[in-house]
Amino acid sequence: MRNRVVIENVQPEIDHGSYFIKRVPGERVDVTADIFGDGHDHIRASLLYRHESQKRWTEVFMEEGINDVWTASFKVEQKGLYHYKVAGWIDHLLHWYDGFLKKQEAGQDMKVELKIGAGFLRRAAAQYPKPKAKDLKKMADQLEEEGKYDEAVQLVLSPGFKQVVESTPMKQFETTYDHNLRVRVGWEKEMFSTWYELFPRSTAQEPGRHGTFKDVERLLPRVQEMGFDVLYMPPVHPIGKVNRKGKNNSTNAQPGEPGSPWAIGSDEGGHKAIHPELGTQEDYEALIEKARGMGIEVALDLAFQCAPDHPYIKEHPEWFVWRPDGTIAYAENPPKKYQDIVPINFETEDWKNLWEELKSVVIHWCEAGIRIFRVDNPHTKPFRFWEWCIAEVQKQYPDTIFLSEAFTRPKVMAELAKVGFNHSYTYFTWRNTRRELEEYMTELTRTESREYFRPNFWPNTPDILAYELMNAGPSTFAKRFMLAATLSSNYGMYGPSYEFMEHSPNTNGKEEYLNSEKYETRHYDWNHRNRLTELITKVNHIRKEQPALQDTWNIHFTRTDNESLMSYVKLTEDKSNIIWCVVNFDTDYRQSGFVEVPKELLGVTGNVNLRVTDLLTGQIYHWFNEWNYVELNPDQLPGHIFKVELNNRR
Repeated sequence: MRNRVVIENVQPEIDHGSYFIKRVPGERVDVTADIFGDGHDHIRASLLYRHESQKRWTEVFMEEGINDVWTASFKVEQKGLYHYKVAGWIDHLLHWYDGFLKKQEAGQDMKVELKIGAGFLRRAAAQYPKPKAKDLKKMADQLEEEGKYDEAVQLVLSPGFKQVVESTPMKQFETTYDHNLRVRVGWEKEMFSTWYELFPRSTAQEPGRHGTFKDVERLLPRVQEMGFDVLYMPPVHPIGKVNRKGKNNSTNAQPGEPGSPWAIGSDEGGHKAIHPELGTQEDYEALIEKARGMGIEVALDLAFQCAPDHPYIKEHPEWFVWRPDGTIAYAENPPKKYQDIVPINFETEDWKNLWEELKSVVIHWCEAGIRIFRVDNPHTKPFRFWEWCIAEVQKQYPDTIFLSEAFTRPKVMAELAKVGFNHSYTYFTWRNTRRELEEYMTELTRTESREYFRPNFWPNTPDILAYELMNAGPSTFAKRFMLAATLSSNYGMYGPSYEFMEHSPNTNGKEEYLNSEKYETRHYDWNHRNRLTELITKVNHIRKEQPALQDTWNIHFTRTDNESLMSYVKLTEDKSNIIWCVVNFDTDYRQSGFVEVPKELLGVTGNVNLRVTDLLTGQIYHWFNEWNYVELNPDQLPGHIFKVELNNRR
């Protein structure tokens, strides 16, 4: 090969093209590459991209930056897969043109240079279709026309000639970097969603009764009014009767205790069945349809594990691990034992049939109307299974979203995101200080993980009562909520527990709730509203009204003179919507200080002149200084959500 251009360090590229990057329609893909050649000849480069439905590539010429770094961008407009690659070549026409300008300016005779240029134009013409080739040949003839030396020189010096050189490059000794680089463009909800989790069995109007899907339907207007657009419920399948757990994970359930919904399967059915006390499949599908009509998607918990009496165990004993004494191996995390759950053995020799069956479970619920799955403990199943299963499901149902519930090691969480999970739980729950959160957000948004890892911030789950929330007051709950809802465009909460500020921890010293709802049926006063309910409702509606809050990647931290105050700006690409949040990390005392206006980020020239509206209170401020005063009382609000309007910008 005689290619003379080297292309290295193409970004974004995930593991040498093994995985795709992720976007939603309207997002931009910024591509960079180190591109250089031997010698001193001029080189050019281009970014080429196409949607999977297209055969022809669209070409965008790249711009050269410092130290041989070239850049170009393209926007994705359609759902599906886009392919992209980078090409670089020697451009003798451009090299000649640049030299011509320098020589002519130095007063040299250009007759020979004109003939050389005419030759390059003709060679370039051979690379283009007839209409463009005809124009290039005509221009070449003009450079060699007898008796018109001055006219030929002026032609080369004209803006039109420059435009021809730039738009119709002469490509020689070309290198193409094509490593199966792909962009998966998915449903807009992959970028922006607001989740509310509840146990359907705890939705009955009167105490002592098991809630049903019809009870959940009754709560849909409340969920909608609070501004949530995803209603997530734990598994809705039959709960195992063998080894059923009692209150607070006790080994022996008492009569009437409902057990954990994650212990799936009994004589009433398995993963494709509905727990009878919740209603019927028809009731569930009616709930899904009614919720969707109100702008709410119902998310199903996908937990690939079984209770000891799940039908799979009799039908497919080869899918499980059996101990030497003939008993089935239940789940363990020594010294913990989970006698009500039996893990599936993915190392079975019958793995192909197992994979197909589990995929059919997902398809079954897609056919029922589900488009969002919260996947329980995906890191305990093979990565390759998820890569295959998610891809197969999305072939039939492209808008399907999978949320990875994996609070585990960073590289494992990253791999799950790479293989196809659209959302991921994060370490937000354990990042408490201002500096911890700034560093974590920078890691999520300014490193390679931005291309494949979509964070979904949850301040709590049924399994986790964070230490910061233990015995905490309303101000702490308000602060953690506001951080989750404004730092990330996807966030969720284990709803009634968080909304009603349940804060009593288990006495075992772990991050667990006292009297966990996982093992009991509760009764809530769903008509109750408090300070936090009002804040959640207000912030959720602000999120829907302000496009800047519907993006995670557009965050910019700004300076304050008080360590207790965290300041960050989120803005749309065209700066038509600018949101500035300031959060007080002191939940006990009023804090005040000054925040710096990021003039360069906002495009402000000269003196500062900002109109700043607090969307939580409606108060309007006019800021004329580069540092401006703020004050926050945690007993009133955890922070400001300012909408910024620029009265002077470049």
